[in-house]
Amino acid sequence: MSAGPRRAAVDRLRRAVRGTRAWSRAALPGRGGALPDFLIIGGQRCGTTSLHHYLAAHPDVRVATGKELQFFSLHFGRGTRWYRAHFPPAAPGRRSFEASPYYLFHPSVPARVAATLPEARFVALLRDPVERAYSHYLHTRSYGMEPLDFAAALAAEPGRLAAALVDGPDTPAAHHALRNFSYAARGRYAEQLDRWYAHLPAERLHVIRSEDLYADPAASYAGVLRFLGLAPFTPPEFARHTRRADTGPSQLTPALRAELAAGFAPHNARLADLLGWPHTW
Repeated sequence: MSAGPRRAAVDRLRRAVRGTRAWSRAALPGRGGALPDFLIIGGQRCGTTSLHHYLAAHPDVRVATGKELQFFSLHFGRGTRWYRAHFPPAAPGRRSFEASPYYLFHPSVPARVAATLPEARFVALLRDPVERAYSHYLHTRSYGMEPLDFAAALAAEPGRLAAALVDGPDTPAAHHALRNFSYAARGRYAEQLDRWYAHLPAERLHVIRSEDLYADPAASYAGVLRFLGLAPFTPPEFARHTRRADTGPSQLTPALRAELAAGFAPHNARLADLLGWPHTW
């Protein structure tokens, strides 16, 4: 088995073990945890793993059993008892959270979250959509799921997504395509935020640029803590975490970069208007 399929198999096994343990805890009387106080909802390949580490280091924060529980996207049918089993019981002065980057993009998630977590707060990281698209492509390819080169994968994306969504966004085929082949679609951020704002007030969703987190993590982190109502804190380090190293010759040629940038330009302009940002990318 090559590295990509082996990595995918290991990740599936890890998630299965975590889910089975949650079912076991959920079956025990009185063992349900408290629903989370906040979520990191995305975007994918935008620094969510780094922010997850920074927040997990805070003394008043308790993490779920793992990153990317995907309850509101992949496992909503398992019910909130299963979801609660991934969290510790409520404790005075303590907050719990999870981080699932698919939440920002999946169309069914905002309504489910709003109904289940009516008082929670949410954090979204947004990265230059051109860079994000290529990083996403490398991520999918590293799992052995992308046979096409980057330009061909971008050209195939609309057809792949349309075919997978014929029976709605919650089928296995839809999840596979939406998670793995949405290179450009996930970079149209204003569309995704519109879905969230349709179900919750803007003041419950804190949006930051990934580039700002990378350039000045202390300032971005302090802003997140203020938004969440957490006491000021500085973690031991602001290391940059990523699950996949980008190696090999880049397929993001100057011509392809320019083409992508032109395609994203109107979406970036609308995002700037939506958030009141002076510029995006």
